[in-house]
Amino acid sequence: MATQRLVAALVACLLVLAALPVRGRNITAILQGYKEYKLYNQYLSETKVCDEINSRQSTSMTILVLSNDAMTTLAKDAGDSLPAIKNALRLHSVLDYYDRKKVKKYGDESAATLYQATGDAAETTGNVKVVDQEDKNYGFSAATAGARICTVTKEVETHPFKFAILEVTAPIEFDGLFDVPSTANLTRLLERAGCKVFASLAASTGVLKSYEDAMDKGLTLFAVNDDAFSAKDVPDVKTMSKANLTKLLQLHALPSYNTKTSLKSVKGSLRTLAPKDDVKVVAKGDDVSLDTGKTRSRVASTVVDSVPFCLLTMDSLLVPPELYVGAPEAAPAPAPVDAPQGSPPAADAPSVAADHADHKSKKSTASSAVASRPVAALAATAVCSVVLASLL
Repeated sequence: MATQRLVAALVACLLVLAALPVRGRNITAILQGYKEYKLYNQYLSETKVCDEINSRQSTSMTILVLSNDAMTTLAKDAGDSLPAIKNALRLHSVLDYYDRKKVKKYGDESAATLYQATGDAAETTGNVKVVDQEDKNYGFSAATAGARICTVTKEVETHPFKFAILEVTAPIEFDGLFDVPSTANLTRLLERAGCKVFASLAASTGVLKSYEDAMDKGLTLFAVNDDAFSAKDVPDVKTMSKANLTKLLQLHALPSYNTKTSLKSVKGSLRTLAPKDDVKVVAKGDDVSLDTGKTRSRVASTVVDSVPFCLLTMDSLLVPPELYVGAPEAAPAPAPVDAPQGSPPAADAPSVAADHADHKSKKSTASSAVASRPVAALAATAVCSVVLASLL
């Protein structure tokens, strides 16, 4: 009988604990506990490589971290260029799990990295080599011939076959790693992406200059191809005033650096270059869309990712709500009808204050429920502990 009660209690507790939210790994949060990797962690955030790592929750990964001194060397080798440093950090993000035990068991092999996965490099240079060294040592090197081996000096954290953080002696580098695309000519970049009309309108309104001025400080530009301007429910840009056209183009830019992957983690709205106009980010799986309240467009592809500038393409045009031409006109209000004599007076409509109080009450109740969830989870865990202790 006691055994049955124990089994029942264990099952109940497991069900309770399984219902609790599972926290995904967050590389920057993990590295905050290690001051010797402060500079490495800082560059992960500035380049948004941390978002690429965190977005691969179901992928086994090994992050090759560098001490502050080694990271300083890497930054110097990259000419203190953030786009170049981003290439290197992607190369140090290995898409498989490794630790000493695995390397000693299976020996040398090749492993894919984020750098190769993003399409910025060929497989021959985008991968790294895992090298089994003498005694207990092992390391990693670039996939190019004669590349130096960067020995693992410390297994910082290992979660077998899921996630590992390993410190290596020096940065992994190869000729061409720090080559980044030029962003000196924005018009040419837009035209090559098939966005000639977008580029022409930006130039004629002066918005192109606003884009260019923001590129060195932080800019995410959402460009659309030429066909998007002739789609249904899109205003005719040929008849639009310069002010409205300027607002339309400003709506397609954020005064901050955001990659497509980074947008997935955005909650709520983002400020655009258009005064008082925000866009809401809607993410579902690998798809990311922007919503103005009247129109929604999917982020299609990345043309250029050169910190702090990112050029993305969109499936369709984003239109400010006041310029949207597809909304149906409001039906005219019916004429007032005189009430017949002897009719009872209409019931009083609820006051605005009463509506506000009711809404506030509901909002407060909902907030309390959300706030109580962590407490409930802790309480459930405590109850499980007490029950199990009493039965053992």
